[in-house]
Amino acid sequence: MRRIATDAVKSCYHLLDPNRRPHNFEVFGMDFMIDEEFQPWLIEINTNPCLELACPLLARIIPSMLENAFK
Repeated sequence: MRRIATDAVKSCYHLLDPNRRPHNFEVFGMDFMIDEEFQPWLIEINTNPCLELACPLLARIIPSMLENAFK
């Protein structure tokens, strides 16, 4: 999944304004499916994913993810 996510971001990196790259921050929502052989398949990527803290797991993961992004 990490390799797929990296390849997806690299595929559109050239579309970013080169003068703004050092100051750019984006959260992507990537949806994967795992097949019967445990192989991951990328279904879609959202550039504006929902960050609602709707359950205890999301309430723990999302703030931590955002804190780590700015370190």
